[in-house]
Amino acid sequence: MSELVAYGTEVSSVFQLIGNLENDITKSIAWALAQCPEFLKSVIKEVISIDINPQNVRIKYQEFEKDKGITDLEITDDNSFYITIEAKRGWILPGADQLTLYSKRRNILESPALHKVIISMSECSVEYANAYLPFKVVNDIPVTHLSWKNIYELANLAKASSNITQKNLLKELMKYLGGIMTMQAKESNWVYVVSLASTKPENCDLTWIEIVNQKMNYFHPFGMNGWPKEPPNYIAFRYDGRLQTIHHIEGYTVTKNLHSEIIEMPDVQEEHEYFVYSLGEAIIPSKTVKTGKIYASGRKWAMLDTLLTANTIHEASEISKQRMNDE
Repeated sequence: MSELVAYGTEVSSVFQLIGNLENDITKSIAWALAQCPEFLKSVIKEVISIDINPQNVRIKYQEFEKDKGITDLEITDDNSFYITIEAKRGWILPGADQLTLYSKRRNILESPALHKVIISMSECSVEYANAYLPFKVVNDIPVTHLSWKNIYELANLAKASSNITQKNLLKELMKYLGGIMTMQAKESNWVYVVSLASTKPENCDLTWIEIVNQKMNYFHPFGMNGWPKEPPNYIAFRYDGRLQTIHHIEGYTVTKNLHSEIIEMPDVQEEHEYFVYSLGEAIIPSKTVKTGKIYASGRKWAMLDTLLTANTIHEASEISKQRMNDE
């Protein structure tokens, strides 16, 4: 079979050709719902716990109402249920204003359906959404959340009772969702280099170094004071005046309670969200790479190969910047 490459990335699912933006994800899921009745039934069952006849269902994409915005998806059988879906890219949730507007749309207000619900869809875990969605109910309409992981699992579940064509489509959708279930740029060899202290975080039983080396975790504020708003592909740690290890970030969560991910941290609700990373196996430089001209707690970006070949982290960062300027 020939290889198909789009924008420098190998295409493994037809849905990748649509794109990875919020609207692209929504269109892909809408198409799968329309073409795979068992998938549609499983999603409805998950959300409102009723059995439906897929032949009676209409799926509406990008419905506009004056002064009430544009919904991503509306799904209804005009009788028993009416579902409005708002999809977001990454760990994002719809805000209070948007949910309130949706709850006042004519279609949902005038529907005779017994079951009405507004659904948030994004990469956020259900636990995170339950904690941070602005409403559980707005104007008497329940608000709930489906993660991309939920959709992936429901597609996988629906395969068993689908025909061959539908099975293949659901497999394509699962490949697609599997590729967007993290905001990390898989092809990126940029490394985020941070300083590790030998002290302990407040009320924690482990030092920062022990959290990395023993727990294979690391955490930092979400998008505050120059910290990333998206997880890097690689992270590196420096202390004792040199680069110590480089790790691929295997997974991450966003939370306000660090204890839920690292039990040695205190069980308290923080004011701001934190990224908590699960670290892959350590890449240890084959030579000493000193810190160079970086202040004590300074953070740097550098390309992976430069960190393994340069004499200092500062030098690696400068070489990486120059490469980008030369392109």
